[in-house]
Amino acid sequence: MNRYPFAYEQGKPFLQQVGEWVADVFYDILPEAGFEVRDEQIFMAYQLERAFAEKATIFAEAGVGTGKTLVYLLYAVCYARYVGKPAVIACADESLIEQLVKPEGDLAKIARHLHMAIDARLGKSPDRYLCLVKLDNARLNGEDAEVYQSLHEELPDFVYKSEAMQAFYAYGDRKQYAHLNDEQWSRIGWDAFQDCFVCDRRHRCGQTLSRDRYRQSADLIVCSHDFYMEHVWTYEGRKREGQLPLLPEHSSVVFDEGHLLESAAQKALTYRLKHSVFEELIARLLQGEIRESLAFRIEEAIDRSALLFDVLAKQTRPVPGSDRKEVILNDRLLQEVRLFQGVVDEIEEELVFESELYTLNEYHLRIVEEHLEMMQKALNLFRGADRVICWAQDGADGLTLVIMPRAVKEVLKERVFGLKLPIVFSSATLSVDGSFGYVAESLGIEKYLSFSVNSPYEYEGRMDVVLPEATNGAGFSEKLEAAVRSLSRSGGRALVLFADKSDLRRFKEAVPSVEALSELRFLFEGDREISDLIGAFQQDETSILCAVSLWEGLDVPGPSLSNVIVWSLPFPPQDPVFAAKRQAATDPYAEVDLPYMLLRLKQGMGRLIRTREDRGEIVLLGEELHRDESLRLRVEALLPDGVRLGAE
Repeated sequence: MNRYPFAYEQGKPFLQQVGEWVADVFYDILPEAGFEVRDEQIFMAYQLERAFAEKATIFAEAGVGTGKTLVYLLYAVCYARYVGKPAVIACADESLIEQLVKPEGDLAKIARHLHMAIDARLGKSPDRYLCLVKLDNARLNGEDAEVYQSLHEELPDFVYKSEAMQAFYAYGDRKQYAHLNDEQWSRIGWDAFQDCFVCDRRHRCGQTLSRDRYRQSADLIVCSHDFYMEHVWTYEGRKREGQLPLLPEHSSVVFDEGHLLESAAQKALTYRLKHSVFEELIARLLQGEIRESLAFRIEEAIDRSALLFDVLAKQTRPVPGSDRKEVILNDRLLQEVRLFQGVVDEIEEELVFESELYTLNEYHLRIVEEHLEMMQKALNLFRGADRVICWAQDGADGLTLVIMPRAVKEVLKERVFGLKLPIVFSSATLSVDGSFGYVAESLGIEKYLSFSVNSPYEYEGRMDVVLPEATNGAGFSEKLEAAVRSLSRSGGRALVLFADKSDLRRFKEAVPSVEALSELRFLFEGDREISDLIGAFQQDETSILCAVSLWEGLDVPGPSLSNVIVWSLPFPPQDPVFAAKRQAATDPYAEVDLPYMLLRLKQGMGRLIRTREDRGEIVLLGEELHRDESLRLRVEALLPDGVRLGAE
């Protein structure tokens, strides 16, 4: 089998040959197979050729229907084979990953019509996998124990056997447990506080088995933004611990829906501290033959940690519309941090002597030392509050303190954009008012290529954008009435987008009491695994999908999605992360809130028209549009040519 899908000529620039082949694909091969030639696709191909040749970062903004995914896949696969390292395709979320790898997705089209065998493997985030330890706890304790017992009984036989495995077997993926709601899954799904390094089941774990498999990919590794950022953040630590990084060395990176990368970076590039995790980890040392002085310090540290988190709980306050709690620093809290760090310092000194006695398990000792070092770094940052963004989150087993360095952009600059790799940001929405500055600045990207092409679709006469009247300020009841009227017009077939979970929850609670909605079937994000919900929405034409996370990535052509209802304009939350960004801005509304909202709203409205034949209605229920004319004009400027914002 040929390495490349074209006859490679030695001595001729490789990427020039790729470009010539891509031109043949779009001008000859695909049209002969019945595909439409798109000028926007050809233009994008030539722009990407330059980015790969210069190993540059490029913002590739291409509207719906340009076929941008097909273009970057062709270059990524060819370049991967040339360099001998796989390309990484990082998607914003799991629904985008599914669309890429589904039986009729872009990868399947390339393989079928270009007669290419592409080795593409999924590298899913750890939190998409079942944790065997948590499953055991769930089936033996608490509610839904019978549900979890049945899942335990359905596990593959080899999980609890010692025989060597003869072949790869995929199991434990969140998709296999689609019937569980998000709360049920959280009790058995992996989370960041699982100590996989010392787990005696790690070599039979679905997550570990999957990781071993995707590392061997020759062409593509498809993962999420979250997973790629987790790779970046844990790269040095895993090497120190003698482990392989989450991703192997790769030839290029594509960030699909790249405007969302910042939120993934914020999620991954953080320190997370929890009392229960510290107590469990440090208490392991008590199981060995250790000196009395060390045992005393460990007991003292556990008490200090518990007291620190008790004080922390009193110094937090909820943030409306967010699950992140604001941390209010005071002298008492900082004093408890210093006292706790002092005890940890003493333990670290004691461990130096203890290690020379060889009474402790060397591997366990190294894990404890790594964790203590991480805690000290995090708490040092926490004490210099001007250098960090911090918040707290409630959980079933206590409070978590999350500490994020403000210098996230510096980390990305060094470990992502400084690697001299071709990096492609692909999305229909990367610019604001024609400038890519908002996304570039948020990620710390100083040098980049860019281009923008519009959708080839005709929107006039196919897309109606409606702003219902609001005589009483567009409160909840008026929004609900407007949504009912819109759903009646479309007979369901709608996507209802919410800016936060609290709005979705309130709407969900109200639906059963509205008689006009009684005959319609509603699907709510969180009730089942998201790709399973999307599949049900596609199959049941008149159903209604209600979601917080599907402003991007959802691709449902045809009448099943004929109506998009925007419950409220997607301004960023008032949580600590965006509060810090606002504080650093000269004009917080113009520099932070408005660009974020406009990008997200444009993406949400883009869910409606996915083919030339699609048509339907978009209903905007944002109350701000009724009182702020300048904002209404900015929203109208997002609409495609020939489409106007009209009354109901």
